[in-house]
Parts: sequence; structure tokens; C-alpha cells
Amino acid sequence: MSRMVDRIAEKVKQLKGSGIREYFDLVQGMEGAISLGVGEPDFVTPWRIREACIFSLEKGYTSYTSNWGLLELREALSERMYKETGVYYEPANEILITTGVSEAADLALRAILDPGDELILHEPSYVSYKPCTIFAGGTPVVVPTTVEDEFQVQAEEIEARISDHTKAILLNYPNNPTGATLARKDLEEIADVATEHDLLVISDEVYEKLTYEGTHTCFSSLNGMKERTILLNGFSKAYAMTGWRLGYAAGNREIIEAMMKIHQYIMMCAPITAQKAAIEALRCEDEVNQMVSDYNRRRRIMVDGLNKLGLHCFMPKGAFYTFPSIQTTGLSSAEFTKRLLFEEKVVVIPGSVFGDCGEGYVRCAYTVSQYELNEALERMERFLARIG
Repeated sequence: MSRMVDRIAEKVKQLKGSGIREYFDLVQGMEGAISLGVGEPDFVTPWRIREACIFSLEKGYTSYTSNWGLLELREALSERMYKETGVYYEPANEILITTGVSEAADLALRAILDPGDELILHEPSYVSYKPCTIFAGGTPVVVPTTVEDEFQVQAEEIEARISDHTKAILLNYPNNPTGATLARKDLEEIADVATEHDLLVISDEVYEKLTYEGTHTCFSSLNGMKERTILLNGFSKAYAMTGWRLGYAAGNREIIEAMMKIHQYIMMCAPITAQKAAIEALRCEDEVNQMVSDYNRRRRIMVDGLNKLGLHCFMPKGAFYTFPSIQTTGLSSAEFTKRLLFEEKVVVIPGSVFGDCGEGYVRCAYTVSQYELNEALERMERFLARIG
């Protein structure tokens, strides 16, 4: 019998493991470590949401739901999206409830990509986009972004990479890992490119409520964009519900139904208790605003502290990440993060795991208390003094 590794699919063998999860695993059991690594809100899910979950269990809601998700939740999402964006999605067949936004992104890519199709995405970007594109049989085409543009992707850079094989553009704003976002004018220029070249747009807006400067513009609200946009969103970040694993996709009914076909075979449905809790979450505006206000305060502390240490960092306008440059240290991103972890017990993520243009940067999540932020900055100061 041949080695089992020879029986593994080539596209899986060639794939690197998630750089984020590597650091998550390294810090487990490390006493006294401060983690600025994983994008995990330090807030507990608001009580009203937890209570709704507990009540649903007491009432005996432990069954499967429709593959589409609870109609009550889809109706509540449709109402909220219309109120906030002016875009109406039919609850019956234009909204799909998924097991986290990661599943929604995977479903969208598998639903639209055939072998040989190209997907344009901007980097630095979330670590799953490229692997999921490859799993779907597509080819990722990268648009690098730079700190000079505050890591905002430019429409002309997207257009320069369009070929006869381009099927879609993937956007993520506010962005993980940089915290960059896109103004309405920038989005309108990208929309014009998508229209001119008849492309679909997958718009991951899971950090939309974590927008600190300006107003978030939903891509599907732009003129003519609803039909060609697959909108992705979820409850993990703004509602502090990461472990509940609940997301959703909204868009053209034929595409959403195609996504549902895949979903019904691989996942069937999201957990009913999480869906029941999410209905209550949509009523928790005050709790969300309070968390966002606290993140905003931490954002300023973190950026100010990093710049005082000589690690140049632009002010992110959304999400809960900073993306400082570590180029002055002479260390690679991987070297910097490993040494900082083992010498000072501070976890940050090397920018290189988010794409080649992330080399020379690290991602720091300000999802810890102000005390821990200040302590992490002091430890980083000691580390930088030691390495000269």
C-alpha cells in the first residue's frame, strides 16, 4: 500500500495551514500571554441574546430548520437591511442563513466558479478567500494594496487585472486584517467596472457596524448593483457571537438558491438555537453601539501607542485591527511575531499570512481590555529596545 499522503488531493497537499490558527494554538496554555491575535471580541454575548437562546431550549427548539434558515429570522433581516440600506431582499428566496460568514463565502464561490474562472480579490485579505477559491476550482487573481493608499483597493487596479476568464470581484470592507474601508465614491467606481465588464461582486461586510469614521455603504445599495452582488454578513463581530457560528447571504434569487443547494448537502442548516438568539440580537442596537464605542476608544489607544514605539501605523477606519509596519526592526513578519510571543508573551499575527503584500506588517487586534492593551504595548517596548 502506498503512503497515505499520496492519496490526498494535490490542491490540499499544496495548501498551507491557517497562519492565524497556528498562533491561536501556540498560545493555548501559555500562562500570562496577552493575545492580540485572533479576531475574537472580548465581550460576552449580550445577556438578552443569551437569554433568548436559553428560552428557546426551554421551549424545546432543538430540531432542524429549513435549509434556508428560520423564516422569522430571514424576515427580520430583510426588514433591517431595507431600513438601513434601502435594499429589499425577499425573505423567502433571496436570503440564506449559513453557519458563519466563512460558510457563506465558501458557498458563494462554489456556486459561481467553474474550473478556469478567475476571481479578483484585494490583499492583504482574510486568509480563507484564496483557499476557498481554489477549492471551488477557480483561480485567485490578487490586487495588492499599499499603506500609501491606506490599503484601499483602487478601481483602476481591479480593471487592470480583468481578463476573459474573470467571473467576479471579491471585496471585504471594513477589512480584515488592515481595518481599511471604502468610501461611497470608491465603491461607485468599482461598481462601474463590474457593470462595464459584466462581473459579479461578492461583498463581505461582516464588519459593517464596526465603522468609526464616515458611513458604511452597502455595495448592493449602489445603482444597479443588487442583482450582481452577493452580500455576505453575520453576527460574529458586532454582536460578540463568534462561537454561535451564524452568518447569512443575500442576493439574486437564482444565485442564492444555487448556494442553498450546496448548503443543504454539506451543512443542512445552521443551529436553531443560534438562529433564535439572532432574532433577539437584531433588537440589541444599544448594546452594539456600546461595544463599538469601546472598540473606538481602544483603537485610538492602540494606534497612538504603536506610533510612539516607532511602528508606523495608519488609523484604521473600521473592524478591530491595526496593521503596523515592523520594517524598521529588520525582522521578517514571522520572525517578529515568534520572538515577541516567546520573549514577551504577546501574540500578534504576521502580515504575510494575509498575502505577500502583508510582509513587513503585523496584525494586532484590539479586542482585549484597556489594561491588557497598555501592558501589551509596554512588553512590545521592551522587546523593541532589546532588539535595537
